[in-house]
Amino acid sequence: MSAPAWDPKQYNRFEAQRDRAALDLLVRLPEDFAPTEIWDLGCGTGQHAALLQRRHPSAHVHGMDSSAAMLEQARALSAEVDWSVGDIATWAPDRPADLILANASLQWLPDHAELFAHLAGALAPGGLLTVQMPMAWETRHHTIMRETAAVGPWAAALAGVDTIAPLLPAEAYYEALAPLCGDIDIWATTYLHVLAGEDAVLEWMKGTALRPYLTALTGDPSMQSAFLAALAERLAEAFPRRADGATLLPFPRLFLLAQRR
Repeated sequence: MSAPAWDPKQYNRFEAQRDRAALDLLVRLPEDFAPTEIWDLGCGTGQHAALLQRRHPSAHVHGMDSSAAMLEQARALSAEVDWSVGDIATWAPDRPADLILANASLQWLPDHAELFAHLAGALAPGGLLTVQMPMAWETRHHTIMRETAAVGPWAAALAGVDTIAPLLPAEAYYEALAPLCGDIDIWATTYLHVLAGEDAVLEWMKGTALRPYLTALTGDPSMQSAFLAALAERLAEAFPRRADGATLLPFPRLFLLAQRR
């Protein structure tokens, strides 16, 4: 299966809501923390790597993403960041990192126990791993997405398509990090996103969760449209638009901050 094609414009349509979790994570960094080697893994369109470069102008900041389209927008920020296309699963820095940020990226990867141990091993002593992941698999809108994909004329085309998997229990992330990290903080927050516009939850999902399905149906635009119409109908029933025009989307996220001994 080919990797999902990302659409920077669609992803950034709800930038304010998506950005909230990353900022809530970064505010937890110690005020006296002065990293010199920073990696933003799954940097997307680059706003957070650019923010870290502004906060730490003497640091060497790297922004890595699997999507060339996302990185094209990142490069337009004119930030002094080393942008590169890469795969987090095989990433190995030339020098140990003082700060690794992985915001809404690791949920796409398998084998989290091994992955998190690997990321901790890439830190310099005293370095910080900062992670935010949507706890989306169990949510109502993701359940509806999978159910809709499994029933209908598109079901065969979507049967082998992987979406994000359930996260591990919080305790499992602690176990993966504890051999190398002495200060581990893990917490969860549920945001109530207030979305505007028609089919707001569908449009939200078209920026992220639906990318693998949309990519798989790229060769059949009519089938893709039929699938989206069926999904839009079910999502509108589950998340009705309020009289004030807003659609409310509860969205839980897992946060993790760990410091290498």
